[in-house]
Amino acid sequence: MRKIKIVTTALLFAGSLSMFSCSENKAQEPETSQEPATKTAEAATAALSMPEVQLSTPLNQEWVTTGKGLYEMKCQSCHKLTDEKLVGPGWKGVTQRRQAGWILNMITHPDEMLNTDGEAQKLLEICLVRMPNQNVTQDEARHIIEFMRSNDGVK
Repeated sequence: MRKIKIVTTALLFAGSLSMFSCSENKAQEPETSQEPATKTAEAATAALSMPEVQLSTPLNQEWVTTGKGLYEMKCQSCHKLTDEKLVGPGWKGVTQRRQAGWILNMITHPDEMLNTDGEAQKLLEICLVRMPNQNVTQDEARHIIEFMRSNDGVK
């Protein structure tokens, strides 16, 4: 009889313990704040203001070379230099279809562009894959644009 009481007590204790450990504990849930969302929205708006990009004629060949190296390192796995789609759209003619500021934003802030820009969202519908953020600086993006212009036949 004593063994039955011990086993029953142990089972009740284990059952109670498991019930309390599986119950919701609202005190441990982190509180969310509206402030980070506001800051993120403000940052996205600031990032997406159309920057003025001064295009040089003739092309800056040093930038073209640097841009080609950046393309080979960060872009080539998804973008072809023709108009053919690979993972992302081909680059042929892109500098004639898009403003340099739009291209710069797409390179440096792809997440914000894909979330807010209608043209970027249309490209996402076609390509079905979000462009990853490659952490390209403004200067590096400017060199990539110079390489894109060279690819489009600008001298």
